[in-house]
Amino acid sequence: MAPARTPGGTRPSRADLEAARGATLPDLLGPGLRLLICGINPSLWAAATQAHFARPGNRFWPALHDAGLTGHLVDCSAGMSDADREHVVGRGLGITNLVRRATARADELDRAEFVTGLERLAGLVAERRPAVVAVAGVTAYRHAFAEPRAALGRQERELAGAQLWALPSPSGLNAHASRAGLAAAFAEAGRAAGVLPPDPGSPLGADPARPPRP
Repeated sequence: MAPARTPGGTRPSRADLEAARGATLPDLLGPGLRLLICGINPSLWAAATQAHFARPGNRFWPALHDAGLTGHLVDCSAGMSDADREHVVGRGLGITNLVRRATARADELDRAEFVTGLERLAGLVAERRPAVVAVAGVTAYRHAFAEPRAALGRQERELAGAQLWALPSPSGLNAHASRAGLAAAFAEAGRAAGVLPPDPGSPLGADPARPPRP
């Protein structure tokens, strides 16, 4: 069950956050999907506001903007506007989660939820056919795909015909990734998906993204 967006576009109260435990957050999808970004599961803040990566301090939206994937800095800390939703999906981006239920911490999830989530993700990718699926968090990727030694970047395997990438977690708790590093990682996945033009100075410049899938 999804809670209603906080009244008047205000930030959620502590009571709102508690009420969001176990709630779900709809995928953000549109036509022309090229890059599907997959989070671990919704935070309580994201579920309360019904907006992905909405918690203040999360560097997801700043990194996307720095990477050139969005034309302006999206602020959905009090909920996402219809205009911002249209802007994001209009650029070929989509957002989903491996596990649908909201928790305060990702370590509240169990292995079975990741297995079920991967099955759902595979079905979504087969239906929507993005060029690239980017998992935002290499630890989440390792759990979901049972690849404990997976490294950041493009993976050897594919998912329902889409390239698979493991990106750094944009959470403010991830001290290993800077905002600049996050932006570079998202930009690389964006170039692979054809959302951004190839960088002539990188290997992708010699191997441009494949044309849109039929």
